[in-house]
Amino acid sequence: MWKRLTITTLAFGLYTGAAPAPINREPLWGGVRLYYGPGVGLTSLDVDLIGRAAKSIDLTAYVLKDRDVIVALTSAASRGAKVRVYLDPEQNSSREARPDGKLAALLRAPGVEARVKAAAGDPMHLKSYQVDGRYLRTGSANFSFSGEERQDNDIVIIESREAAGAFLARFEEMWSRKSNLRLAP
Repeated sequence: MWKRLTITTLAFGLYTGAAPAPINREPLWGGVRLYYGPGVGLTSLDVDLIGRAAKSIDLTAYVLKDRDVIVALTSAASRGAKVRVYLDPEQNSSREARPDGKLAALLRAPGVEARVKAAAGDPMHLKSYQVDGRYLRTGSANFSFSGEERQDNDIVIIESREAAGAFLARFEEMWSRKSNLRLAP
């Protein structure tokens, strides 16, 4: 019980966007799943969770290069889910240049919108997304093959409307910055 309480309390404190909550604050209740890689197939966790989307996915990424994750996002959009992707400025300069690349296909898919944080040198370092206002995925793993399959990283999946809502509120703030650039295929 203590372990779950502590993980849940810490998870909520990380995603409110406000000052950290005191450790004795009442925890956010929700299902928390914690995975460590490499060796557990972190990519498959993302593909499965993205595959559950019926309405919306809002994703923040320092790096978005994992082909399986990009294909899962494209599939979600083709099923009618609204997909918004907010990327680091480096992603804009280093993304696949080929018009037939997976990222370009995602950006061309109906229901997909992407923006890039304009402030160079000021990273957009989150690696998180919400699905249907119900699930929040976060952690240290970038959306890249090496980040999810080879490096020492973690993924935290929280099933909680409160946690997903706290992330979505912060996402809306980042998404609405006037300095953002739209990312086109």
